[in-house]
Amino acid sequence: MAIPKKLDQNTASALRSILSSLNLPKNRMIIDLDNGTVEVEEDHNIDDLLQWAGTLTKEQAKDLQERINKNREEDWD
Repeated sequence: MAIPKKLDQNTASALRSILSSLNLPKNRMIIDLDNGTVEVEEDHNIDDLLQWAGTLTKEQAKDLQERINKNREEDWD
């Protein structure tokens, strides 16, 4: 489990500027410097999934959201 570290305002602004210049404007992401990757966290709720899928029931959409969240939490190594 990762322990969040607080950034000072100048560092946060500098990072935001760098990431924005790389077309990564999201506020929440995971940066892996060892692998040189950035994983952007998506903020989608059940209603978004229903709108995109169109044919899912609320239960199916909830199940899909749970599976997506579980996959995001798993280690992909």
